[in-house]
Amino acid sequence: MTRRRDLLALASLVIVVVSATAIGVGARATYGAQTTADEPQYLLSALSLWEDGDLDISDELADERYRVFHEADLPEQTRQLDDGRRVSPHDPLLPLLLAAPMGLGGWSAAKLALALLGGALAGLLAWTMITRFDVSPTVAYLTAGIFALAPPLAVYSTQIYPEVPAAFALLAGFAAVSGPFERRGRLVLVASVIALPWLAVKFVPVAAVLAVAGLVRAGKGHRGLLLAAMFVGGLVYVIGHLEIYGGVTAYAAGDHFVGGEFTAVGTQVSMWGRSTRLIGLLVDRGFGIGAWQPAYLILPFVAGWALSKRQQRFSVAGWLLGIGWLIATFVALTMHGWWFPGRQLVVVLPIAVVLIGTWLDRARSWQRNLVVGAGLFGVVAFVFLVVEGLSADLTWVVDFGATTNPLYRALTPAMPDYMAPTAKTWLLHGVWVAIALASIWMGWREGRPRIASLELSIPVEREANQEVLS
Repeated sequence: MTRRRDLLALASLVIVVVSATAIGVGARATYGAQTTADEPQYLLSALSLWEDGDLDISDELADERYRVFHEADLPEQTRQLDDGRRVSPHDPLLPLLLAAPMGLGGWSAAKLALALLGGALAGLLAWTMITRFDVSPTVAYLTAGIFALAPPLAVYSTQIYPEVPAAFALLAGFAAVSGPFERRGRLVLVASVIALPWLAVKFVPVAAVLAVAGLVRAGKGHRGLLLAAMFVGGLVYVIGHLEIYGGVTAYAAGDHFVGGEFTAVGTQVSMWGRSTRLIGLLVDRGFGIGAWQPAYLILPFVAGWALSKRQQRFSVAGWLLGIGWLIATFVALTMHGWWFPGRQLVVVLPIAVVLIGTWLDRARSWQRNLVVGAGLFGVVAFVFLVVEGLSADLTWVVDFGATTNPLYRALTPAMPDYMAPTAKTWLLHGVWVAIALASIWMGWREGRPRIASLELSIPVEREANQEVLS
């Protein structure tokens, strides 16, 4: 990856993704706001950091500085703290990253900064596949491109949320722990583990998986230093949050968590009810990622294939993807939120893309063509969203499901609608669960024969050699 041709190809991928996603900056979130939900809170915090050097948005709220990007009245999420400050109940690393763009160019510059990061994520995806999983450059660039230019990654590359920065940090840490784990790799890993919680507390579990993977990879001489660095990082996180927010999480500063900051996950949690998200996150009619990028539907098969591998990098990828999926299933307040579909999965989707690309590189030509064709449907879905969003035919939060994309409209009737469940919903739910389980088994079977044949060939070859020698 140091040759001029390789660097040019990588740079071209980044430029294409940045240019394509940046076109969607002007698409509205709702009919009454350019940005909505948590987005204005992040932007106000970034503005406060740039102008005042702190996270207190009392003056920005009083002066209604949000009117530029949220024309309607803004639902305030903050409560007044004991010292009189009002701090948005969101972790501060994203506002810190966006402070300069927001201060210099406003909300559109902040979105463009995230588009740049989305392009960098696409480049890191291809680089990780090539250097860590021996994927051919052609397959790596193609895989990274069709997923980075499709929802939800393409949409969140211009949405003011910490999802894409977190996805970049997680993938960087994963690439570090999957490669030659020397000084530079250890520094990247520690930076990733420390950064993820400061982007959002919900990323702590995947950061913990990275931390454990790093400690396992590190030699005895470096394990203590890694552990000490992570411990200090965790201590700074807790002390910093107690000082800024008045609690161990940013939710302590919120005005709607009346039962305490941990009610952010819900007050009457039904794990059985939330279990439908295990498959719903993939195939829900409106909020499943498979409806917007059909290539993700191969994920259960690829997950089974990856489970058959015994290499450490596949194990770490599996743990990251599994933990991230479980958090989105059982910890997130809802799947059907006031946001574009797939938000809770974005952080681990690059890991899924790496696994898909690795399998594609080893797949039969017809399998590769099928997945790439499905992936292009996802790119078409994003094109429709951009065109319709810029022409005000729909918004990216309120009525994205009203897209006129014929591919989307043809696919979704075969998917369960968990927003308005009927008997048909549960019939389709059972069908998709059966398909997913069968796909996992088939993927595992496809991955196993190569290992089994290799293990069987060793004693057979040894016996043949002994006959020749005798």
